[in-house]
Formats: sequence, structure tokens, C-alpha cells
Amino acid sequence: METIAAFFSGLILLNAVPHLVCGICGKKHMTPFSSESSALVNVMWGWMNLVAGSVIAVAGDFRDWDVENYIAFAAGGFITSVSLALLWSKEGARLPWHRKGQKPENRQSAKTK
Repeated sequence: METIAAFFSGLILLNAVPHLVCGICGKKHMTPFSSESSALVNVMWGWMNLVAGSVIAVAGDFRDWDVENYIAFAAGGFITSVSLALLWSKEGARLPWHRKGQKPENRQSAKTK
């Protein structure tokens, strides 16, 4: 059970990074709520991920983790990082529940702002 907790802790904690970075930099970014969520929504979503991932790690008593649990944590972080990078690099990226007519942020123009 600790290994599963470690995996999900890594998955959720690493998902917080892009939301916090984009939000703190004042940029819109995709969240579960919209394909173009505001900076504030991203900061809030990032913090929700930080809290949830931390609660899972503490509940799994991360202080007593062995190498297997740290590998599971890293695997969860790696999987979320790679899968989100692949998703966000697609033109017109959106989550399945986002409306098709909803336009995602033009990442190229956001970089130049």
C-alpha cells in the first residue's frame, strides 16, 4: 500500500509544478476546469495538488520509505510529466471533458507576451 501511495504522491505533486509556475507568472494554462484557466485558478489548482500529494505522502509515512517507494514516487512524477508534455504539445490540446469549441491557449503567443 505504501508503494501505491508513493506513486500517487509523486504523480500529484509533480502535476502542481506547471500550474504554479504558469499561475505565478500570470499566464493562462489548462486545468481540469477549462482549457484556458486564469493565473489565479492555476495557482489554486497547483496548491490543491501540493496539499493532496503531501497528504498522501504523509499518510504513507514517507519517513519510513524504502528504495522501492522512492522509485514509485519518481515513476509517478515521471509518468505525469511525460504524459502532460505530450498532451500540451499537441495543437488544440484539451481534456476529454472540455468543450470542443473551447479554444486552448496559443502557446506560441503566450511565450512572446
